[in-house]
Amino acid sequence: MTEQPLSDRVAVVAGASRGAGRGIAVELGAGGATVYVTGRSVRGRRSEMNRPETIDETAKLVREAGGQGIAVRVDHTRPEDVRALFRRVAAERDGRLDVLVNDIWGGDPLTEWGTPFWEHSLVNGLRMQELAVTTHIITSWHAAPLMVARGSGLIVEVTDGESDRYRGSFFYDLAKASVIRLALSQAEDLRPHGVSAVAITPGFLRSEAVLEHFGVREDNWRDGVARDPHFAASETPRYIGRAVAALAADPAVASRSGRMLTSWDLAGEYGFTDVDGSRPDWGAHLREHVLASRQDD
Repeated sequence: MTEQPLSDRVAVVAGASRGAGRGIAVELGAGGATVYVTGRSVRGRRSEMNRPETIDETAKLVREAGGQGIAVRVDHTRPEDVRALFRRVAAERDGRLDVLVNDIWGGDPLTEWGTPFWEHSLVNGLRMQELAVTTHIITSWHAAPLMVARGSGLIVEVTDGESDRYRGSFFYDLAKASVIRLALSQAEDLRPHGVSAVAITPGFLRSEAVLEHFGVREDNWRDGVARDPHFAASETPRYIGRAVAALAADPAVASRSGRMLTSWDLAGEYGFTDVDGSRPDWGAHLREHVLASRQDD
């Protein structure tokens, strides 16, 4: 029988319709956790992202992986929705919440790449901050008391990029950098109560939307390398999922609280691989093939 180190854990993955959120939810499920998967995309009702993936599908994948998957439609911009979510978790799980993953995003269609901030739509830019930052604050605000009451727990803030390197668009950069700061700030307030908070980033993520952009599927994704050689260093959403599952199972996770973490570094430290047995290292690829070439220019 496969060991399930998270069989007694309760997790909420906020923003689990697709991408990293889905990969994280599935891997927590593979560890045996009960996973509440939330988002706005459900069967017959798409979010403004207008993507076909749903939290219903994610919950099914969690169950197939070995966990208990529970889909709950939540608009995380609405405090009343989030309040109802955690009241339900508390009622159904005897007040227990071990892991909160804040992966709420939805800002890709709002980002205007290559546009200076004063020419970027202000409405879209501010909406990105609401979706990527305000939602995380609202969700943590309602979740943290459950963890504090038990004196344990882990909050994971999912972002894009580990450094202060500019991410190519003012509003996108502001959103993703702010999420890192959210983890640090939460960690400081939560530390005296035995609760940890970290930020984590994947590398070049082969999400559903990215695969579609490259005109490939997961089973033939390498065909996309012809369009972009950096795609060769990409990773599946399950890779960051395994990173979060490893953190959730680590009894010494408090030593990492307040830190910015990466899927590739944690793969080396915890010894896991991506689903194909490889160990993508986007950090090394970035240094060797992107940043080095810029320095040579």
